Amino acid sequence: MHWTTRLAAALLPAATVIAATTPLAAQTSSPSPAPAMSARDLVTLPRLGAPVAAPDGSFVVYAVTTTDATTLDRKPVCYQLDLATPGAQPRPLALPLRASGLTLAGDGHLYFLSSEHPDSAAPRRARVWRIAISGTGVTGAPQVVAAFPDIDIAGFKLAPQANRIAVWAQVPRDCPTFGCGDRVNAHLPGPGSGRLYEGGQGFVRHWDTWSNPAAPHRVFVFGLENGAVAGEGVPIDGRDPSSGITANTPTLPFGGSEDIAFTPDGSAVYFTARLANRTEPGSTNLDIYVSELDGAAPTLVTRSNPATDTNPVISPDGRFVAWLAMDRPGYEADRLSVRLLDRFNGQTRNLTANTDLSFGGLVWSADGTFLLATAGEVLDTPAYRIDLASGAVTRLELMAGNEAHIANLTPLPGNRLLFTRDSIGQPGELYLSADLAQAKPLTDVVTTRMGRMAPTMTTRFSFKGADGATVWGQITRLKDQKGPIPALLNIHGGPQGSYNDSWSTRWNPRVFASQGYAVISIDFHGSTGYGQAFTDAINSDWGGKPLEDLQKGLAHALTLDPQIDGTRACAMGASYGGYMVNWIAGQWPERFRCLVNHNGLFDTRAFYYATEELWFPRWDFGGTYAQTADTYEKWNPVAHVNKWRTPMLVVLGEKDFRVPYTQGLGAFTALQERNIPAQLLVFPDENHWVLGAKNSLQWHETVFAWLDRWLREEPASK
Repeated sequence: MHWTTRLAAALLPAATVIAATTPLAAQTSSPSPAPAMSARDLVTLPRLGAPVAAPDGSFVVYAVTTTDATTLDRKPVCYQLDLATPGAQPRPLALPLRASGLTLAGDGHLYFLSSEHPDSAAPRRARVWRIAISGTGVTGAPQVVAAFPDIDIAGFKLAPQANRIAVWAQVPRDCPTFGCGDRVNAHLPGPGSGRLYEGGQGFVRHWDTWSNPAAPHRVFVFGLENGAVAGEGVPIDGRDPSSGITANTPTLPFGGSEDIAFTPDGSAVYFTARLANRTEPGSTNLDIYVSELDGAAPTLVTRSNPATDTNPVISPDGRFVAWLAMDRPGYEADRLSVRLLDRFNGQTRNLTANTDLSFGGLVWSADGTFLLATAGEVLDTPAYRIDLASGAVTRLELMAGNEAHIANLTPLPGNRLLFTRDSIGQPGELYLSADLAQAKPLTDVVTTRMGRMAPTMTTRFSFKGADGATVWGQITRLKDQKGPIPALLNIHGGPQGSYNDSWSTRWNPRVFASQGYAVISIDFHGSTGYGQAFTDAINSDWGGKPLEDLQKGLAHALTLDPQIDGTRACAMGASYGGYMVNWIAGQWPERFRCLVNHNGLFDTRAFYYATEELWFPRWDFGGTYAQTADTYEKWNPVAHVNKWRTPMLVVLGEKDFRVPYTQGLGAFTALQERNIPAQLLVFPDENHWVLGAKNSLQWHETVFAWLDRWLREEPASK
C-alpha cells in the first residue's frame, strides 16, 4: 500500500500539509539509494483500466495496459479477481483475442470488442464478441455477437438483462440500417483528395479529426437471441431523418458508453446527443433524449435546459433517471449538478442545487436507494453519497484523510463499493469498501514497482492570492534531497482545471521531481475544486489574477522550503499553461532562466478564428472577437513579444485542432527574430496531448535536456 503521512497543520507554516509519497516497500528496503524514477519508467508503468463487476458482485474483471520496455509496444492484459474470497489474488484471463470495452452480463458471459478473429483468413474488422465466464475463469471459444460486412463497430452498450445491445459507428443519416459503408465518405467527392464542406453543417474539424458530416456517430439497437444480434437494428435517432434528429451519439470527441443508458428491461434507451448543425461549434447544449426503440423520433427530455445535460443513469427499478447538468449555455466549465427525473410523474428536480460542488462519475447504488458521485475539492477528488429525498450530499471517507483521486465508482450488492485510487505519488490501484467505509486495496499493479524507486514528498500549502483570496498549491520533490534544489513552476491547462493530487502520464510531478527538481504548482483563480465563483474568476481576466496568483504562490513556496533555489527556476505549461508561459515571457521576463511552452496560445485573435470549439473563447473572453476585441487584445501575448528575452522550448502537435500548431510556430518565429535561444519540437502524429509511448519518451527526454541546459549547477571555479 502506498504510504502517506499528513502532519498537523499547527506544526507547519500557514495551512500546509505534507504528504510523503514513500511506498511502504521503500521503508524496509536496503540502505542503498533507490533509483530515481525515469521517463522510461513513466512510459512503461502498467496502467490499470476501469473495473467491471459481475452483476452479483462475486468477481471483477479489469484490463491492465502493459508496455514493452524495449519496443515500447503496448497491449492490454485482462485479469479476474474473486471478491468473495478474502485475500484472493488476480488471475490473468485466457482471452484468445485482444479485448476492449469489457462488459460482464447476467447471462454468464464476458462481452468485449475486438478487431481480431480466431480465423486468420477473416477480414480485420471490429466486432462484438462474448465468451463464457464463471468465478474460475473463461471457458470455451469466443462467439461473435455482432459483426457487419461493411462497417467497423466503434463501441457497444449491453442492456441489463442482456436481451438487447446498442452498437454505434459512423453511419450516413439517411441509411436505415447499421451499415452503408460505401457512402460514409460522401464529403470526399474526388477525383482528388480534397474534402468539401458546406457551410452551416457543424464542425469542420474537432479535436484531432476532420469531420465527416455525411456520417455522424449513430446508435442502433438490436435484439439478442442466443448471444447474437437478431433482426433489424433500430436507430435511436429515428428512422426518418426529416422527423428524427441529426446528431452525434456518443458525443464527440470523448463520449462513450456513459452517454447511453438502457431501462432495466431494455425497452427504452436514454442517451446524450449533440445536434450537428450550424450552431454546433458555438453551443454546449448537449441534451438527453429517450427512444422507445420503435423507430420513431426520440423525445427530448431536457428541452427546458439550453446548457449541457449528460451522463444519464437509470435506477435499478427503472423509476428514476439521473444525469449531470450545467445551468449556463456556452460555458463548458459551469458547475455540474445532479438532476433527477421521476419517470412515473414526469417531475424533474435539481438534487444538488445548494451544493457548491461540480460532480462527475455519477452512478446508482446497487439497491437504487441513493446516488454516488465524485467531485474535486481542494486538491482531492473524493466520493459523495447523494440522498434522493433531500439532496443531502455526504462526503465519504473511503480513504480517510488521503483520498487523493478516486474514480471508476462501481457499486456492488451488499452496500460494497469498488473504485480506483491514484495520487501524485503513484498510479491507480483497485480498492474495495464495505458499507462505504475505509477501503482496502485489492491489487498491486504498480505499488511494488513504485516502492523500488526513490521516494518523493508533496507539501500542500495555501496563501493569500489575488484580491486576498485563499489560493492553494503544492511542492513535490525527492524526499531525501538536500538543497539547493532548482525549481519548476508547472502551470496547468484548462484554464478551468487543477493540479490536484492525482497521477498523470503527462506533466507528471513525480517524474520531474525525480530528476532533481522541486515542482511547484499553483491552483490559480479559474481552477476547479474551490467553488464555482473561484472558477468563474478567470473570465475575461486570463492574464490578470492568475498571473498574480502564480507570482505570489512561487514566492510563498520558496519561503516554505528554504532548500529550493529560486534563482534557478523554469516555468512550463501546456494549453492555457502554454499561454501563460507566453504571457510570462512578456510580463515577467526577468524571473526565469527558461520556459517550456507546449501547444500554448500565442495570438488570441488568430486563435479565435482557427480553433474549433468556438463556445470556449466566446465565454472566456466575453464574446466573439468582433464583439470584444479589446478583451482579446488586452490579454494577447503577441502584443508583448518585444519584451521577450527568456529561452523557450516550444512543443507542437500537428493534429492539434484545439490550439492549432501555427500558434507555436508564431512563438518560435518571435524567439528567432530576437535571437533568443529556442528549440522547436514537433510531433506530426500527436494532437493537443502527447500520447504515443515513443513520442512520450522523446518529449520527456527533450524537456529534461532543456531544463538541464539552463538549470544545472555550474561547476565551482578552481
